[in-house]
Amino acid sequence: MASSSSYKLRCSIPGHEMDVRGLASAVFPEGAFVSVSRDRTGRVWVPNSSPDNGFTEMHSISGHTNFVSCVCVIAPSETYPRGLIASGGNDNNICVFTLDQAQPVFTLTGHKNTVCTLSSGKFGTLLSGSWDTTAKVWLNEKCMMTLQGHTAAVWAVVILPEQGLMLSGSADKTIKLWKAGRCEKTYTGHEDCVRGLAVISDTEFFSCSNDASIRRWLVTGECVQVYYSHTNYIYSISVFPNCQDFVTTGEDRTVRIWRQGECSQTIRLPAQSVWCCCILPNGDIAIGASDGIIRVFTEVVDRIASAEDLQAFEDELAKTIIDPKTGDLGDIKIEDLPGREHLEEPGNRDGQTRLIKEGDKVEAYQWSVSDARWMKIGDVVGGSNATSKSVMYEGKEYDFVFTIDVNEGGPSMKLPYNVAEDPWLTAHNFLQKNDLSPSFLDQVAHFIIENTKGQVVGPNPPAGGDPFTGGARYIPGASDERSAFGADPFTGSGRYIPGSGPTPSPIASSGVADPFTGGSAYSSAALRQASTNIYFPKTDGVTFEQANSAQIIAKIKELNGSAPQEYKLSQEALESLVRLLGSISEPNSSEAPPTIQEINLLWKASHWPEDIVFPVLDIMRLAVRHPTVNETLCGEAEGVQLCNHLLSLMSPEGRPANQMLALRTLCNCFMGRQGRALLLAQRETVLSRAADLAGICNKNIHIALATLVLNYASCLHSQPDLEAKAQCLSVASRALETVQDKEAVFRLLVALGTIVSSDQSARELARSLGVNSQISKYSSVSDPSKVAECCKLVLKEMQ
Repeated sequence: MASSSSYKLRCSIPGHEMDVRGLASAVFPEGAFVSVSRDRTGRVWVPNSSPDNGFTEMHSISGHTNFVSCVCVIAPSETYPRGLIASGGNDNNICVFTLDQAQPVFTLTGHKNTVCTLSSGKFGTLLSGSWDTTAKVWLNEKCMMTLQGHTAAVWAVVILPEQGLMLSGSADKTIKLWKAGRCEKTYTGHEDCVRGLAVISDTEFFSCSNDASIRRWLVTGECVQVYYSHTNYIYSISVFPNCQDFVTTGEDRTVRIWRQGECSQTIRLPAQSVWCCCILPNGDIAIGASDGIIRVFTEVVDRIASAEDLQAFEDELAKTIIDPKTGDLGDIKIEDLPGREHLEEPGNRDGQTRLIKEGDKVEAYQWSVSDARWMKIGDVVGGSNATSKSVMYEGKEYDFVFTIDVNEGGPSMKLPYNVAEDPWLTAHNFLQKNDLSPSFLDQVAHFIIENTKGQVVGPNPPAGGDPFTGGARYIPGASDERSAFGADPFTGSGRYIPGSGPTPSPIASSGVADPFTGGSAYSSAALRQASTNIYFPKTDGVTFEQANSAQIIAKIKELNGSAPQEYKLSQEALESLVRLLGSISEPNSSEAPPTIQEINLLWKASHWPEDIVFPVLDIMRLAVRHPTVNETLCGEAEGVQLCNHLLSLMSPEGRPANQMLALRTLCNCFMGRQGRALLLAQRETVLSRAADLAGICNKNIHIALATLVLNYASCLHSQPDLEAKAQCLSVASRALETVQDKEAVFRLLVALGTIVSSDQSARELARSLGVNSQISKYSSVSDPSKVAECCKLVLKEMQ
């Protein structure tokens, strides 16, 4: 087959729902490869026999309970003649699959944090690396040894051809050579996390890093060459069969082909993070990215995509919105840019970037050596994540096109908007189109209003009700915030919101209120001038206090009327619940304390069917703050039952309202001595289940989860239990991958600060998890200011 002078698109495979984090060439069938994703699945792709040069999904695998981070293929054996697929995930496990069934044939457990890298060797040996700072060697379904020595997360591992030699690369910026479980050598030179390793031969290997460099090493310890071209983190590296040329991918949106030591081709993708690559046996390259799409590139003319598909790919790339602050374009000044005439001059090298002014817009172009032309790679935005003045999106012109990131690291979504439109209607349509929760409506609408700088021509929503559904209904788990227009923006004003109200305040945007409760005054400006840290360590719990008792009771009576006969409450029982709610409204009031009969009635009612139990849970959420109820329900005998019941309601497949209210109940349990003792005893199970809810797209669940982690951190602050603190750090770090709500982020930051303050071991553990780089982006958040202020203090604490 004829070969082109460069790689071109062969096909795009939109099979995954979230980021594609790992790729590996399969042993069987011929030409197949495996992909794994943050959507918790893995897929096996085989080449089509039809002339479209695409791939078909042959097999899907699932077994992880959280994001899948990495994959490798284990060579065939007598037991498994087609080989095995091993995947590692954020559930700390390694799942091993055959090509015959969707569930794992066995699961390897032992790591204490995310398994983020895997490599297979001879005789079925498997090497894994984890955020827990260790690498582990597995054989015959057992851990044979643990490689300890790194002081930070192990991001990359590889088994060298020579028997017994293994390499690990870490966030501690070093690479270590291991033999028989012992560290034989440490390689230094990278200035940031080592993210990828690739074998060249028995005596040489490549490494790539967050410092945007690739290094070529001799096993004996010498770095013989350093390669530069990427402008941001480099995530993966794969070597061609000639053992000299290689491919890299990174955060600068590019795939780069390296030949004879030089970057010979740059392929830019319409996705922010290009996570992984693998070279197929026929020389084609499979690429996985943050938009969930796998793209395969080829240099064989007969396998290149059709002219229509190539143009569609180029059109998609041209619509990309690029923020120069991300570093995607390198260190480029956008002042005094030339016009389109600048594109009449040919480029000097493949991948060279030029910015031009086109009217009021700034456009980015990249030079393609193979096509001898400049290709548009996107529109450049300034300080906002929107483009202004007519922007083409899906064939229409808009005043603004926003980029919305619902899940951190997940695929971005485009929100087009014209200033003549109603921002609330635009937000509503956006949520429907992307199948997102209606609870995001107020956030998206206010985001539009803020980022269009008040250029609202369309009508405001009615002051007395939701513009789409009307008012006076109960929305469990809806936003704790009231609309700026005096009514809930989605359901109207007369509704019952579990746990709603000003305490705790979702966001204190000005410097006149306590960062959690809106109570005692403080000054943000004073904070910046003073040495006092008002945010952490936080040694008391944060609770969910606000409620509308009348609406709770009204809802219970309404649901009781239609409840199955075995769950119906008598009139006397309903009156008991009314009295109970009155006596617990103020935990320390002079009202007569709840009776044992009332508490038992509440416990029984909390076992209503899941579709109607939420108002009862709201009463329980309030009740556990009361000393009598806390002592009764959280005591040694009853406490485990309460905990198990709440955990059952927090199942990831459960109802969001129940999940949120169960989390809030656990948070409020910390108000009593028995509650704190119970939750500390059940910490491992509670935090593990709670962490599974981070992936649910619901800001109220995220705030409750963050508060639970914060309350644990508060209890553990003065204790030497590093294992417990490690779990808090792990859950907080995992939650920050998906949480978007700024109040939830703030509480997670306070939790992190509380854990690491005055504890050197906890600080080192946090650094090993890469918490520094994970939270640094919040240091520039301007609204609310407390997020950036707290973030900077946490970063300072971990220095």
